[in-house]
Amino acid sequence: MRYLSQRYAMPYAEAKGLLTDIGTEELGHMEMVAAIVHQLTRNLSDEEVRANPSFAPYFVDHTTGVYPTAASGFPWSAGSIQSTGDVIADLTEDLAAEQKARLTYDNILRLSDDPDVNNVIRFLREREIVHFQRFGECIRLCKEKMDTPNIYLSNPAFDKKQPGNTPRGR
Repeated sequence: MRYLSQRYAMPYAEAKGLLTDIGTEELGHMEMVAAIVHQLTRNLSDEEVRANPSFAPYFVDHTTGVYPTAASGFPWSAGSIQSTGDVIADLTEDLAAEQKARLTYDNILRLSDDPDVNNVIRFLREREIVHFQRFGECIRLCKEKMDTPNIYLSNPAFDKKQPGNTPRGR
């Protein structure tokens, strides 16, 4: 959702395309994780649920329905995504999100002994690494398009509207 939301404020077609592509792929990742959760929980017995104190509260509210939560049990919300409209701020957030996703997959691989789960998680981990690399390339591309000597860079759509600020060359 983060990348698909950010694309609307992205002024550069190449970066907008990247956000669309990765955002769409991430929806597929969510579906893959949801399928794993469903496959692992769909046939749990009452005894298995009771024996797992961390899963039991989830089961009470959702039985074996897939309900997006963090490992801590905190439900997903749009409050966890970032979309500022600032090219550099958003892409830097995206780099961090991909690194955190990769770390989560690393931690799952440390805990899991299920080869079917691990194969999917390894695939997802590899894709997060590719996304991180592509966002790094995208930041470089956007910086080249932002004709400014300021190391902090700025949002050209906003900056050109400021009194006394004349955009150079674009």
